[in-house]
Amino acid sequence: MEIAASGGGHVDTRGNPYSVILRLATPTMIAMLSQSIVNEIDIVFFAHLPCPESSNGQAALAPSLILLWAFGGSLSAIAVGTQALTARRYAERKPEEAGAVLTNATFFALLASVIFAGLGYAILKPLLHVMVKNPAAAEYAIGYSQWRFLGITSMALTFAFKAFFDGLGRTRVHMVSAVLMNVVNIALCWLLIYGNWGFPRMGPPGAGLAALISTWVGLGIMMIYGAGKETRSTFKWIDSKKISKKLTWEILRLAIPGGVATMAVMGGFGFFLFVVNKLDAVTGGSVAKGACGQAEAVNGAASTAIIGVLKLTFTACLAFGTATATIVSQSLGEKDPDKAARFGWSSVRLGLVIFGIVGLCEGLFFTKDILGFVSHSAAVQEAALVPMRMMGLATPVIAVAMILTQALFGSGNTRFVMIVELILHFTCLMPLAWLLGMTLNLGLPGIWSSAIVYIVVLAGAMVWKFAGGAWKKTEI
Repeated sequence: MEIAASGGGHVDTRGNPYSVILRLATPTMIAMLSQSIVNEIDIVFFAHLPCPESSNGQAALAPSLILLWAFGGSLSAIAVGTQALTARRYAERKPEEAGAVLTNATFFALLASVIFAGLGYAILKPLLHVMVKNPAAAEYAIGYSQWRFLGITSMALTFAFKAFFDGLGRTRVHMVSAVLMNVVNIALCWLLIYGNWGFPRMGPPGAGLAALISTWVGLGIMMIYGAGKETRSTFKWIDSKKISKKLTWEILRLAIPGGVATMAVMGGFGFFLFVVNKLDAVTGGSVAKGACGQAEAVNGAASTAIIGVLKLTFTACLAFGTATATIVSQSLGEKDPDKAARFGWSSVRLGLVIFGIVGLCEGLFFTKDILGFVSHSAAVQEAALVPMRMMGLATPVIAVAMILTQALFGSGNTRFVMIVELILHFTCLMPLAWLLGMTLNLGLPGIWSSAIVYIVVLAGAMVWKFAGGAWKKTEI
């Protein structure tokens, strides 16, 4: 469902709430899945490389993406403030004020992303050598990440535009951008990873260059929509006079807790992967020597495969959460908090049904088939099987946590989410990963059990907060 860029208005919430959520969430889900595939398609391409390049390349991906999201992803939290304020102002029938939100969001994203990219690029090598103990995998991670970090600016700006259009309910804009971006990325991966059609064979780092180019293509498409006559004339956002310290701070006031929460998530899962790679260092990769003739980073590759599959599910959950956040924020702008709550719970129920089915497919019915698709290493498939079943069956709980997290973001309750994430990562996920995986010698299933505990507690905290209703009174 796309809302016309008129002088005022809001998402049409008449009719069945489940239909409304699906109409709004489906383009977002397609867009975010397409954008996520920019990262996840690398796993499939790497699986076709010769062994051990395939497993070491896969093992390099997860730590690389953790660092990318620690720097670029924390900036992308500007989307939280941008979407919430855009939706509120649009619902209040103040289109030029909604446009001013985009002006300030893009200006800040541009300046901050250059700084973050430079800082991250400077410390990539030592960080990745700490996180990735397998020397070959570490080199792949460095080569891949150096290209990806040059795309942090395009990432941050894309999220600012996406948040603006999502706040209006125009979710199809990002869908078009993401789909086309993904087509470009797949083509470039095929050329650069394998050296087809006379292009240099770059191996895993070639995927980083492909992603860099495709993200700038995606941003270009978003900017074309933003510069369109209807959008320019209605929201009047292309105006340097609208750059305001006060408005920028309003955006950041909502975004900073989201950014800190993102840093906590990346830090927690960065340590999580450190424990996984420590497990590989302890075992020496001996599990895979029979199949490959050389040691593979089996647990690292298995975890990357699991994360790659589940990230597509997480992204779909996030799409429902984003749609919910738009309706919640616009409903609060219309001074109708009861409607915001009704749609929030409707989205949760819908998520439980849809992602319950998805979880059964991932964790019970097609687990081996999925793992066989993302990895051609028998050792990696074997190592990933039990954790994949565990996480697949936990998918409905993941959906609840992510939908309500985004709903609270939409209401402006970003600080609560930040506090919960900080507490859970540093007192639950990180210590449990080490305790279960290393101290109690439960291996990879033990490490992934810590993620299950984290997800269950996070979902419980979000349900408690949303049910309490204090978020209905948040002014932004």
